[in-house]
Amino acid sequence: MGESDGGTERGERRSRRRAGDAAAAPGPIIPRDDGGPDDPVDALFQTGLPPGSVIRQGDRLKAYRPISPDRRREALEAGIAAYSRGDFFEAHELLEPAWMGTSDIAERELYQGLIKLAAGYVHCIRGNPIGMSRNLEGARLHLAKSMELDPAAAESAGIDLLDLLMEIEVRLKSVHVAVGHLNTNPAILLELAEAAPRIR
Repeated sequence: MGESDGGTERGERRSRRRAGDAAAAPGPIIPRDDGGPDDPVDALFQTGLPPGSVIRQGDRLKAYRPISPDRRREALEAGIAAYSRGDFFEAHELLEPAWMGTSDIAERELYQGLIKLAAGYVHCIRGNPIGMSRNLEGARLHLAKSMELDPAAAESAGIDLLDLLMEIEVRLKSVHVAVGHLNTNPAILLELAEAAPRIR
């Protein structure tokens, strides 16, 4: 098999890993055996875990790079602080180690929901209402799944998921209204960014 065939196979594997939504159901940690050293998912693991370990979250295999509960809490606090300052991109980046760092599916769904929430406001600031809407919808799905699986995951982090979900729902309606006014008021999305829901 030529070099280009290997690249195509790796690209197809990545596409399969990215396909679909994460309607999470608890699943096992699975050592991946299909990646090579140049696979970017494999490059995430520096912890002594078998290279390329993943966990099934819903119908997808997701990266798993375990970190301690204390480090996950530090990442969560740093991410929420960045989000509260309006540094949505930084919040997204800071929350990722917490998301990849646990095998608890309810906790993973919580972190991924917060990541999607922050990403929604990255798109908002960039003037992309479609990206904002899609990410807020993703946030709603992941946070609702976390609450369904184990409400204690959010409660222990001091997050009222029911309240946050209601706030996200209000913002989704606002985005849909804003789309109709973008031609006459291009700054309307920036106004929405200033009214991002509080996580706590």
